[in-house]
Amino acid sequence: MTEPIRVLHFADIHIGMENYGRIDPSSGLNQRVLDFVTRLKEIVDYAVAHEADAVIFAGDAFKTRDPNPTYQRAFARQIVRLSKENIPTVLLVGNHDMPAIEQRATSVDIFQTLDVPNVVVGREEKLHRLQTKHGMLQVATVPWPQRSRLMTHEEHRGMTIEQLDQELEKTVADEIDRMAQELDPAMPAILTGHFTVTGSTFGSERSVMLGRDTPIKLSSLHLDAWDYIALGHIHKFQDINKGKMPGVVYSGSLERIDFGEEDERKGFVWVQAIHGQTTWEFAPMEVRRFVTITADATQDGDTPTDAVIRAIERQDIKNAIVRIRVKLLQEQETALKPREIEAALADAHLIAGISKDIQRDVRSRIGVENPETLTPMEALDRYFISKGLPRDRINDLMRMAKDVMA
Repeated sequence: MTEPIRVLHFADIHIGMENYGRIDPSSGLNQRVLDFVTRLKEIVDYAVAHEADAVIFAGDAFKTRDPNPTYQRAFARQIVRLSKENIPTVLLVGNHDMPAIEQRATSVDIFQTLDVPNVVVGREEKLHRLQTKHGMLQVATVPWPQRSRLMTHEEHRGMTIEQLDQELEKTVADEIDRMAQELDPAMPAILTGHFTVTGSTFGSERSVMLGRDTPIKLSSLHLDAWDYIALGHIHKFQDINKGKMPGVVYSGSLERIDFGEEDERKGFVWVQAIHGQTTWEFAPMEVRRFVTITADATQDGDTPTDAVIRAIERQDIKNAIVRIRVKLLQEQETALKPREIEAALADAHLIAGISKDIQRDVRSRIGVENPETLTPMEALDRYFISKGLPRDRINDLMRMAKDVMA
């Protein structure tokens, strides 16, 4: 039986993310930056320890298109480790790596310029053939689709954004089809791309995204040509092809960006590539946890802080980024003691904030014991009365409200 080619697929490191971080005194770097760099080191450690035949990085090495030299050095150190281990590595160019002007260098072009052994930079749609320890592997690269490339053609000028999106998707589909025609059917083939596939579930990448997204249809990927499709750009791990062959897989980001990813698993994908029989599995990693603690203190009278501390004690907060949400009555607000809450969170890595949800006494304002029995119009009328508005003004507002509801 043919031995599989072992491929490690990961994406979206975003070195340079500093939200919810603090300065590490030993290195002078933001601790969140160190989190991302540590995940990258662990990826390389795994590839070396498990004798990966190839590594595919599906784009977005840095948070910005022009990372500072310190971040570039941190990334380069790990890529050079793979190079020295003779592990062929594909670095795909993502939207955060792509310069705003097409003629400028990407943030990973330096590896190609210096001709670093065993490193391929995927800046264009191209089919690469990699010699691995277990045979040849074909990898087709599709970097972030740039709309600006269309504007160099006269026929595209004056098009609407929607028309340009359609043309860009057609261009991507045509390029994928061209590379599929170049494949050697005797070798396993992987397509790697950095874009959004229609039907995928978004993560928090929208909050840090550079450039405008152009969704690519699943049918445009020419699924029958590939043994595996390694995607980057969306931070949530998922298989768009829903368990069918080939896997169309977003490996997801290596670290959580914000609380929108609080419950998401983070990691990489380990692929066993055999033409026509490729398998893959998600490998989760231990990453920085985000923890939201919700406390209802409305029954605690003059000691609302106690309710918050009880809620904290029920959670594992060690080394986590924590936010507190506490529900309070209006008269309890001044009794909440933030310093005591912060002391109870001493084991947390960082306190992201303490937010208060103040329950106002609606009944006292509108003069009704059971406001839930009122119709919306009746409740609105009572609200205007509670604000002390004159009756003629209330009547005008009620007429307008009736028109709006109609």
